[in-house]
Amino acid sequence: MKVLILALFFAAYLGILFKREWGLFFVYGAVSILLLSGAIFPQQIFSFINWNVLGIFLGTTILSYLFIFSGIPSFWIESIIKKGFSLPVCYLLICAFTGLISTFMENVATILLMAPIAFEFSRKLKLNPVPLFIGMAISSNLQGCATMVGDSPSIIMALETGMNFNDFFWLNGRPGIFFSVQIGAILGYIVLYLFFRKINTPLKQDFSKIEKVNLVRSKSSEVTATPLVGTSIRVKSWFPLHLLGLFIMSFALGSLFLAGEFEFYPAFLALGWGMVGIVWQLIFHREKISFKRDIDWASFFLLAGIFILVGSLNSAGIIGDFSNKLSQFSSHPFGLYNVIVWTSVLISGFVDNIPYAMAMISAIKLLAGSLNLSVYPYVFGLLLGTCIGGNITPIGASANIVAVGLLKKEGYHVRFSQFVKIGLPFTLVSVIGSCLVNWLIWR
Repeated sequence: MKVLILALFFAAYLGILFKREWGLFFVYGAVSILLLSGAIFPQQIFSFINWNVLGIFLGTTILSYLFIFSGIPSFWIESIIKKGFSLPVCYLLICAFTGLISTFMENVATILLMAPIAFEFSRKLKLNPVPLFIGMAISSNLQGCATMVGDSPSIIMALETGMNFNDFFWLNGRPGIFFSVQIGAILGYIVLYLFFRKINTPLKQDFSKIEKVNLVRSKSSEVTATPLVGTSIRVKSWFPLHLLGLFIMSFALGSLFLAGEFEFYPAFLALGWGMVGIVWQLIFHREKISFKRDIDWASFFLLAGIFILVGSLNSAGIIGDFSNKLSQFSSHPFGLYNVIVWTSVLISGFVDNIPYAMAMISAIKLLAGSLNLSVYPYVFGLLLGTCIGGNITPIGASANIVAVGLLKKEGYHVRFSQFVKIGLPFTLVSVIGSCLVNWLIWR
């Protein structure tokens, strides 16, 4: 039975890798075979799914949509451009701003939010937007692991290890992973700046009346930029920013007061603030969020299906077997740490990081428990390697795939080598820096 479960897991994994648009078919096809073969039972399915992760995903998707709707990011970028910085500095500021948003918003939503602004900026200067989009994508992936709500692997790791929002900043009297990520970001941004200097162009254009960019969603939920010439960017409302701030504050306070009292408080808070946003928009702007068009249901159900597959691996003892293999490095803790980090970097450079992160977190928990080791340095190393490692190739992370897809729609084809030329040095420098700091803190 172990062979069947493992074979189906990898079949679904490879299906997601090569045909992401058919991901639901591969995942639920594998789940159906597991049920029909008796490898898992229907009553087990609900226990395999992490409902907090799904609730946070759904809630933050709604908040992301409202933040895009507000026009605040476009307004902030216009302010940066008007300062008259050189092109490399402007590029770097846009990438850093993208990373900042990604610390509190899902990576794909961040790229969708920033894409129209980046396209408009490139059109004004008559520049190829490919380097900027690559920089935005890898900045988003890097900062996505800095907080609990920044990326799916972060959410999964936190809830699987009992961590809360505050633990990403300060945990057991030590700096959390947030600070390690910032060291990696500083080093990575140096690499980006050096690359952007090669395409240096003075900013001579007048941005006093930059074209406004509207986000128009087609029936396929793809985002396109529609310029309205002669209008300056304005903020429709600052309320979505306040709502995002309240969401983050409630997570921090909930981690302190609700963690031991209410198991599903993360999902409850995320969905609660999302509903507040929907009511606000309906009352004051008379525009409805389309739950069919504006919510990424494909990713929602894909996450649920992957939880079931990983749960089947765990219940069959396969993850336990893998953790036993890792235990051979236990006599050299730093060696074990490096095996986890660099294996994660290599694998995440070419495959989707969510199923890998789910499986590895379970393995590391078992390993740490059996060897009486602290789980935190190893799960932090896993998260750093997994999230940053996805920056190596255009297929290593969902944000990369979305960025390349948006560029293709506009007629720009990103070569594999073109992405790697920026992503690989960025990844190596940021992983080495962040993981060394993380080990020095938690060794």
